[in-house]
Amino acid sequence: MNLNNWFDKGLTKDQYIEKMSVNKDEMLSIYERFHLNEDDITFLERIQEKNLKVIVLSEDWCGDALVNNPILLKIAEAANIDVRFLLRDENLELMDQYLTNGTSRAIPIYIFIDQDGNEKAVWGPRSQKLQKLVEKERAQLPANDAPDFEEKQASMYKQLRTAYLNDESIWESIAYSIISTLKRNDLHHKL
Repeated sequence: MNLNNWFDKGLTKDQYIEKMSVNKDEMLSIYERFHLNEDDITFLERIQEKNLKVIVLSEDWCGDALVNNPILLKIAEAANIDVRFLLRDENLELMDQYLTNGTSRAIPIYIFIDQDGNEKAVWGPRSQKLQKLVEKERAQLPANDAPDFEEKQASMYKQLRTAYLNDESIWESIAYSIISTLKRNDLHHKL
């Protein structure tokens, strides 16, 4: 299926938020508190005429989506990028074309496309800073078969969630990572 067809199948921001049953208030809280810096806004305004669109592969229960999606929405607003959400578990045919490390259905994944449906950039599921934080925390867990593994893992997820909800430096690293992806893909040239 052409990427434009996938885009057309997606939910608008409002439809996605309306359907959310997990993490809705938390995601909206980050959305309300996060603000782009002036340099980022200037760059994003310059790429408006590219008429980009973005397909978001996501699920509302996902902790990474909880923190990444509101940042993406702010970026999309500043760049006038039309956003459509596809639920990962209902769209595995597309998801399986964007596996993390070739094996994982990690989300969210952002597929930036032009008006003709050509892929221009892909981002996800985490910024490098966030990935390093998660890897550091996971390295401290006991072995999977240890009696206290599940308890320690649950505690780790709770700590990460708290950081996702409150650490503005994480939000800034996500914005930097997404915007850097757009810059690397030459979307700001030839204006």
